[in-house]
Amino acid sequence: MNQQDRRHSGWSWWHLLFLIQFIAVLWPPFYNKAEPTLIGLPFFYWYQLLWVIIGAILTAAVHFATDD
Repeated sequence: MNQQDRRHSGWSWWHLLFLIQFIAVLWPPFYNKAEPTLIGLPFFYWYQLLWVIIGAILTAAVHFATDD
């Protein structure tokens, strides 16, 4: 398989970054708590909000790294 075929195969190691965000929010008992708070927000809420932002950054990184 040459470089051109690998590029159009549809899969890259970069896609493993999506697993990070998936695993981070997969197990709710890990983050289902109120403490520590951040600016008055319980951990449950700011943890999920943080992963929305991190997920957007990871998605952009994968997009630009695998863009043809």
